[in-house]
Amino acid sequence: MAGGATMLGACSPGKPSFHGTDITGADYAKDFALTDFNGQPRTLADFKGKAVVIFFGYTQCPDVCPTTMGELVQVKQALGAEGDKLQVLFISVDPERDTPAVLKAYMANFDPGFVALYADSPAKLAALARDFKVFYQRVDRKDSPNYTVDHTAASYVYDPQGRLRLFERYGTPVADLAADIKRLIDGA
Repeated sequence: MAGGATMLGACSPGKPSFHGTDITGADYAKDFALTDFNGQPRTLADFKGKAVVIFFGYTQCPDVCPTTMGELVQVKQALGAEGDKLQVLFISVDPERDTPAVLKAYMANFDPGFVALYADSPAKLAALARDFKVFYQRVDRKDSPNYTVDHTAASYVYDPQGRLRLFERYGTPVADLAADIKRLIDGA
């Protein structure tokens, strides 16, 4: 019986196999209307023709955000000549501190092509987070006026046609993420 199931599986056309979670056809995280660090309004359509990775974070993050951005630099490098077909978008969940100037300087630490985006109001950010199924919450510290922001530590990946395709968890190896993005660039 198991052999028959294997035979049938080998004969049926299958979906592409990815390292990340394939969420093709998901009915959320379809678009956004945000402002980039240069004050320009942006939507997902602005990046059509490129594979897009969206990560929600904040510039004061001590670990997850800079690690993720650094890994995305490595992914772009691993794509070689096709690295220019990757667009990384960083969406701030800390509107109080992440001003356009701060976001621009933060992105310059990683790659000049990476773009940081922000919502122009707390209500708009909350609505966007709901649409993307992203969690974020300010965490005040008792011993300091500084605070942290707990947030979802994963990325959404869109194919060059602007369709949501993958959910990549924090800690996905660079080689695996690069392979997934390459498959999307190649038309998977």
